[in-house]
Amino acid sequence: MANRRAVVTGASSGIGEATVRALRGRGWDVVGVARRQERLATLVAETGASAIACDLTDADAVAALVAELDATGPVHALVQVAGGARGTDRVEDGSIADWQWMFDANVLSSQRLVAGLLPLLRRAAAADGHADTLFVTSTAAQVAYPGGAGYNAAKAAESMLVHALRLELNGEPIRVSEVAPGLVHTEEFTLNRLGGDKAAAEAVYSGVEQPLLAEDVADVIAYALDAPGHVNLDLVTMRPVAQSANHLLARGPLRVRMVDER
Repeated sequence: MANRRAVVTGASSGIGEATVRALRGRGWDVVGVARRQERLATLVAETGASAIACDLTDADAVAALVAELDATGPVHALVQVAGGARGTDRVEDGSIADWQWMFDANVLSSQRLVAGLLPLLRRAAAADGHADTLFVTSTAAQVAYPGGAGYNAAKAAESMLVHALRLELNGEPIRVSEVAPGLVHTEEFTLNRLGGDKAAAEAVYSGVEQPLLAEDVADVIAYALDAPGHVNLDLVTMRPVAQSANHLLARGPLRVRMVDER
């Protein structure tokens, strides 16, 4: 398949930015999508990708995005990374504004993108054999934790959107994949979630040997898109070795336990 083009959301930082770089390194044409035009401009200059500034929580902006993509070339893959978390409130203390934003950013934005881009993906699949949708959710979609209910609910809803979409597209050559990372150390995710408190954000990763990086997740995304067209990675759950489960995180050096320590 020549001249494959992927649309990657959340491209101004973190996993989205790393995915743009990974796909460009593998020869994809990439359109990075994010709100911050200045960061996109830097990414374009450094990678040769193209970019479109768009607020995915704005229906009119998404419609304009789809129109521009339709006018500028085929779309073989949608990689939906954009989203995020706000706050660590208990259910009884939850901020309705934060919960509303998380649902808009993680769930409704995904639905808007699917509705708008599916005709373009179908066109590319008909011409070139297959197309892809890939969604970055979270292990927060799989297991609840105290103070995470708003994000748990939003990511679980996004994950269910992915599962339903795969069933609805059965019989069409359009793959639907989900990558659910655990602890990933990026520059902004936890900082934004904790309202800009740098000390609190860094404490989340303190003592953890080799948390996942954005590049680790991007590698998995790139592999999924470059896999043979008949192979679908339904769900990839990935965590650092130090994180055996959402609630079980080793802090300190990883080391082999000797027999007399067991």
